[in-house]
Amino acid sequence: MHMTMNHQVYTTLFSHNDWQVYLAATANGLCFLGTHHSSFEEMEQWCKKQFPNAVLVEDDTQLERYKKELIEYFEGRLTDFTIPFDIRGTTFQMSVWNALCTIPFGQSKCYSDIANFIGNPKAVRAVGTAIGANPVAIAIPCHRVLGKNGTLTGYSGGLDVKEKLLQLEGIHYK
Repeated sequence: MHMTMNHQVYTTLFSHNDWQVYLAATANGLCFLGTHHSSFEEMEQWCKKQFPNAVLVEDDTQLERYKKELIEYFEGRLTDFTIPFDIRGTTFQMSVWNALCTIPFGQSKCYSDIANFIGNPKAVRAVGTAIGANPVAIAIPCHRVLGKNGTLTGYSGGLDVKEKLLQLEGIHYK
């Protein structure tokens, strides 16, 4: 008899100072980091889509290493996340997300910079779509991408959250 093993996805609502975000991780790494406006339902739906056989388990202790790095980031003591990720996306999305990880703390790029970086300079709109699908916002720093002339552009977590993150890192925008 063959049994299908259900994998567990650990979840928690993480709060620190005026930040409140949902976290989800598998045994392999962080798979969801919602922004300030994310809901439990959004996280739950995303996890069920990405890990159809998974069981969601609320377990704060399983997420300690991720919470620790977020606290250090929010307090300005961490500039590079070292936590592992367990994310899924198309080859194009993964290339965009990897490119985002090369943008240093306190610096920004524009969408065309990312398109050029991944070797697909005409894919600026597709880059924007891939950035919007980033499941681990903040840790994969999509907030560091601005419009061509340094303007504040869309952010799935809301422009107010993007502004807060940019201010935290000392990034100037228009």
